[in-house]
Amino acid sequence: MLTYLVYEKQQKLKIMMKMQGLKDGPYWMISYGYFFVLSVVYMTFFVFFGSLIGLNFFRVNNYGIQIVFFFVYINLQIAFAFFVASFFSSVKIATVIGYIYVFGSGLLGAFLFRFFIEDINFSRGWILVMEIVPGFSLYRGLYELGQYAFSGNAMGATGMMWENLKDPINGMRDILIVMTVEWALMLVLAFYLDQVSSIGGSVGNPLLFFRCLQKKHAPPLQSSFAQQNHKVAVDMEKADVAQERQVVEQLLMDCNANQAIICDNLRKVYPGKDGNPDKLAVRGLSLALPKGQCFGMLGPNGAGKTSFISMMVGLTKPTSGTAYAHGMDIRMDMDGIYTNMGVCPQHDLLWETLTGKEHLFFYARLKNLQGAALVKAVNDSLKSVNLFHGGVGDKQVGTYSGGMKRRLSVAISLIGDPKHTQWRRQKYFVTDLAYSSMASSNASETLKS
Repeated sequence: MLTYLVYEKQQKLKIMMKMQGLKDGPYWMISYGYFFVLSVVYMTFFVFFGSLIGLNFFRVNNYGIQIVFFFVYINLQIAFAFFVASFFSSVKIATVIGYIYVFGSGLLGAFLFRFFIEDINFSRGWILVMEIVPGFSLYRGLYELGQYAFSGNAMGATGMMWENLKDPINGMRDILIVMTVEWALMLVLAFYLDQVSSIGGSVGNPLLFFRCLQKKHAPPLQSSFAQQNHKVAVDMEKADVAQERQVVEQLLMDCNANQAIICDNLRKVYPGKDGNPDKLAVRGLSLALPKGQCFGMLGPNGAGKTSFISMMVGLTKPTSGTAYAHGMDIRMDMDGIYTNMGVCPQHDLLWETLTGKEHLFFYARLKNLQGAALVKAVNDSLKSVNLFHGGVGDKQVGTYSGGMKRRLSVAISLIGDPKHTQWRRQKYFVTDLAYSSMASSNASETLKS
């Protein structure tokens, strides 16, 4: 579970799904449900086959207690995975730490925690504190079930029954309470950290993101301009740049401005590392784009093109300034902006084990396509980027060339476009080096489509 969650963050698949319309709530519900079903199936087979081969651990103890214990622990384990995933952006590091935790908690439970449990002089309060660690909670529950199964089998009696939860030496009741409370708290904390954290490439919301529970509105455009505490000196700008800045200033003062994009002194500075100075990537960009305009940015490597696009699509946060997309502030309303935007990022954000057609079906469903319209949109998208014929769309993306992956990324960003279906009404499309890695003939055909 931890590896799966961190992988989607590391590969920026999570933010890509969000750009294509998947909200945080459905993402969490689907991921949680997937992990829960897998865990329940595994635990069911575990208990069933354990009972089938005659293990007293399962047969002697009450099955109701076992079901409740494993059910609560499964949910705690999933919540714990979401919580821990908030601190990692590398699958390798997360995997190593995960294995260290699993084996470490198991060994400490068997060779240390067990002796604390059996030591009648050791404080029960400290044991309860140690059981906050999910691995120790699991060990304590299994320990109690094992002890009752052993004593019940030796005396020819039953193992742990519901009435045994009242026994003073039985820690199962405390374990269930601890795990239930911890499950709820950890799930809330995990969701909070997911919203405020920028680990993994996404832009975290400010602390106390609970302001999002209130109805959000972008502030009036003129208020954003009035609050700017710095300007780029006009005498250092070229005439056309200064003129564009004046246009933006006028639009910001006009409450009825009806522009597709307005960039208001947008600035991005990357902190220096290892003693190096800060890197200025975007120097106070002011820009206004009317509806229906196709705008391109040209410049050498390192000119700030990708940094600008990354801010516009929510991959990075502006150091200062802001931008508005159809009146929505990129600092506050990215969820609303995503519903009106198609994005083709610089790098291909794809699942290597899924086919091209499966990618398009997934993203088309996010945009409410279904039935015959869904199939038609997917097939039309594959044809438009020359991935339909020869069964190319049915092959795993891991077998694609760089150009084929790029064409698939373009198709994903355009799926649901008005020319494909009536369901989607994209107001603007953002792309960063959309035709890189493509052969010139394929790039030409893709551009025409």
